Amino acid sequence: MSVLLSLLKNEPAALYEKEISQLVAMCGDGKLTDGSECCAELREYLHIAKSEHLFAYADSCLVGSFDKSGSVLQDVVNELGRRLEYSVEFGLYQGKSNAVGNDGLWLDGNGRAIVVEVKTTDAYNINLDTVAKYRNQLIDSKKIPPSSSILLVVGRKDTGGWEEQVRGSRHAWDVRIIGVDALKQLVLLKETPDSASIEKIHELLIPFEYTRLDRIIGIAFTVAKDASIALEDEASDEVEQGQDATKVHQQTSADIIGALRTSIVEKLGLSHPPLVKKSRALLWSADKTVRAAITVSKEYPDGHYWYAYHPDWDTFLGEGSTGLFVLGCVGRAEAFAIPYAWMHSKLDTLNVSEDKITKRKHYQVSVYPKSNGQLYLRLNTGVDEPLESFKMSV
Repeated sequence: MSVLLSLLKNEPAALYEKEISQLVAMCGDGKLTDGSECCAELREYLHIAKSEHLFAYADSCLVGSFDKSGSVLQDVVNELGRRLEYSVEFGLYQGKSNAVGNDGLWLDGNGRAIVVEVKTTDAYNINLDTVAKYRNQLIDSKKIPPSSSILLVVGRKDTGGWEEQVRGSRHAWDVRIIGVDALKQLVLLKETPDSASIEKIHELLIPFEYTRLDRIIGIAFTVAKDASIALEDEASDEVEQGQDATKVHQQTSADIIGALRTSIVEKLGLSHPPLVKKSRALLWSADKTVRAAITVSKEYPDGHYWYAYHPDWDTFLGEGSTGLFVLGCVGRAEAFAIPYAWMHSKLDTLNVSEDKITKRKHYQVSVYPKSNGQLYLRLNTGVDEPLESFKMSV
């Protein structure tokens, strides 16, 4: 286990206090070069770092200059691409003969590819012919389709010079520019709602004709609608069967829910690979094989807890080799990590609700205490299933 992963597991607070330049120095021999142990360990850590730490690392690369800060920014930007659910191939830090010199390659799963070039500043003109050459080399080798595009990622907000350069070039229809801050905002947007259309977010990063605004408005509307649905999902975890989400008062504070979720994620990390956010409630490991859906309920007056289990959560968990539906219980120092196979086998015995407006359905998960103090899952068969074997302290 690398020094960073060991520190993350045993002393996460100490890790989070360190600057990215310090973390690089702790990787391998501290020399960040192509194919080095330092490179491998840094990327391994970035794969599992929290998004907010990735954002801070990017800022450090841009605000203060340190040795290899440009290379580190390149790796962080590529990791942000991974968080946007692209399949990412990291590029070279330094060009080599007989090798394509692009900084990254992002594939979206629908046959589209983005050749990525990362720059800390737009103070100098970029050689678009060189970047276009990288794209053409990848097309000629059949690695990407001719419909692929180029994305220039720049640290500075003022990109007016580059924009003019692109508009006045023969590459205008193949190239788009985005700032690091805007890329971070896309990651935040993607991680907020549970049902965000990742395809729509991907559309924002590829060139399209925008004299007519319908497509941009359509993308914005879809993402806003997904965010609204996510807020309804958050409320549904606090609303019992038969209640109106708009009339429920005294909901558990977001701080309490967030703190309990964080505690659950940290606890899961002791027995499973570190998990990173796919969305608000859904998390997965860097290789996407271990997955968790974490939901939290307040304690109701008679001691029971109520949750919603969404069909898309069931699909998400089932697509990993390990899937866990985790129930957080406000007021109890324990949560319940229910294996996917067990939860999936109970779906026919759970009641189903449908939102009156969105028509989205979810399963009702009601958990009640028995006289022995243990919690049981209530089924519509009249039989309660014990959850004690799934208990984990938090």
